[in-house]
Amino acid sequence: MGASEAALPISSGAFAPQFRTNLRSKFSSICCVKSSNDRQYGCMQQNGVRILKSYFRNRVIRNVDGLFEEEKQRTRSESLRCKCSQAENIRGAFLEDGSRRLVNGLANDPNLQRQHLKYEKGNLLSDDGLTAATSNVFGANSIEDEAWSLLRASMVYYCGNPVGTIAANDPSDSNTLNYDQVFIRDFIPSGIAFLLKGDYEIVRNFILHTLQLQSWEKTMDCHSPGQGLMPASFKVRTVPLDGDEDATEEVLDPDFGEAAIGRVAPVDSGLWWIILLRAYGKSSGDTSVQERIDVQTGIKMILKLCLADGFDMFPTLLVTDGSCMIDRRMGIHGHPLEIQALFYSALLCAREMLAPEEASADLIRALNNRLVAMSFHIREYYWIDMKKLNEIYRYKTEEYSFDAVNKFNIYPDQIPPWLVKWMPNRGGYLIGNLQPAHMDFRFFSLGNLWAVISSLATTDQSHAILDFIEAKWSDLVAGMPLKICYPALEGEEWRIITGSDPKNTPWSYHNGGSWPTLLWQLTVASIKMKRPDIAENAIKVAERRIATDKWPEYYDTKGARFIGKQARLFQTWSIAGYLVAKLLIANPNAANILVNVEDAELVNAFSFALTANPRRKRMRKGPKQTFII
Repeated sequence: MGASEAALPISSGAFAPQFRTNLRSKFSSICCVKSSNDRQYGCMQQNGVRILKSYFRNRVIRNVDGLFEEEKQRTRSESLRCKCSQAENIRGAFLEDGSRRLVNGLANDPNLQRQHLKYEKGNLLSDDGLTAATSNVFGANSIEDEAWSLLRASMVYYCGNPVGTIAANDPSDSNTLNYDQVFIRDFIPSGIAFLLKGDYEIVRNFILHTLQLQSWEKTMDCHSPGQGLMPASFKVRTVPLDGDEDATEEVLDPDFGEAAIGRVAPVDSGLWWIILLRAYGKSSGDTSVQERIDVQTGIKMILKLCLADGFDMFPTLLVTDGSCMIDRRMGIHGHPLEIQALFYSALLCAREMLAPEEASADLIRALNNRLVAMSFHIREYYWIDMKKLNEIYRYKTEEYSFDAVNKFNIYPDQIPPWLVKWMPNRGGYLIGNLQPAHMDFRFFSLGNLWAVISSLATTDQSHAILDFIEAKWSDLVAGMPLKICYPALEGEEWRIITGSDPKNTPWSYHNGGSWPTLLWQLTVASIKMKRPDIAENAIKVAERRIATDKWPEYYDTKGARFIGKQARLFQTWSIAGYLVAKLLIANPNAANILVNVEDAELVNAFSFALTANPRRKRMRKGPKQTFII
């Protein structure tokens, strides 16, 4: 087969029909070759100087022989590679002297990064010399203009194509740690912002490249997690080209948690990926991506991992501490609300996108059963308001029966004194966690907001959650929206639960810190419930200082008065979260790409679960069906 026959664009969804559809497409490598069309940018290194060059549009040569082989893991030596070929025009050159180094396609030079984006022939030209495609030229006088400039400057390029945004682009901080990587969860608000502006390419590329990373080998101390696990982040690295001392190539290097602090697998990455995939299809109208065989297989692998049988009696997802946005020890191990809300939303999104075929029937049946069980469980047992709090206060314990009121043997003495004073007469929320003999009464913003967005909470509960946020505005919004959780762990409780974590001190970081990125989720929830004034008021609070403070990652103190003591500046998801909030307020109908509307079948099934007899006759369960991937 000639090169012209083997070369296929990465955006193509066409596959040879003779291959079996239930096998995973395998791309052993991706190589850039010349085409006669549009010029883009890549980099190679010669004689110690990295040169940024222009070359023709990338094409992809796939290993057709292994396209639909049986599932096998990709090792790190089988990296996704971009071999940048010779180029004609030099856009710029940067010496590898430690100060002007290109990192992830961005110029890591403080002087360069402090400059504003330059305009060249109607396009935004960032300081690294890469042209960021845009249909509008923005001024430099408003917060939104600055935010768009910063967001586009954070874009990461692989083989000349945008594939994501780095976590933070703080020129004043020389110790980047992993903030120069593209995080799955961090890119979500960036991706939504680009979708709302009609810039679909970066989101499409992100979806497809992270999908390919899903099949990599993931091992820590000789143990491997499930194959459906998506990476927490990835980095574009430049390495020497095999067999050529004077040239380099770009590779994608993912982290599945093996290098993360605490070595925790990112449970939420796959859930966010499914949610973004649906949003891309609804926003762009391009359903060809979600219909691709490899994408369908990726969805099924994530679902198979999440729906796997275990010892748990609850329908909620059992996870370890630190497996979501709160990625450090904060006492959320078990069944944290954030994971359950994202899981529920991802199940609904996946059900919309899965192709109707016989091989998926058992998977869809299991998915529907889990949706019904989860909605009943969360709505009944996680909900807390003044009435429910009084019921718990009067609970009897040690009940042994099928019709026990106190099913989880919660001791009334667990009710913390702060909650008795804090709970308003109007409104309520979903608690942070539920396990046998344990209720985590803390308010977690992301979980509650996404429960509203995904319809995991009922309509009445959703309004009550927003009522609660309004009633406790001075605590949850204060000087900067929005508290990640309330209240903070303090004293002996902080020492025991966090292990005396110096970063999660009281009212800082994950322990009661205020995170501007949560503004966009508050906006989606407010719009869904036709109460956009809540989001508008929160946006006004943020606009007072977020740009002046240089877009921090988070804020400290109970009233969010200080920039976080270890917060990165120019944090990308703080920037993107603000932009998404503004775009949605300007066009509320656009929120539909994220909202899940509860269907009649779930409502009927939920009503049946409420009236079902707990003493119903037990029957032997049939053999478990396997899912064909």
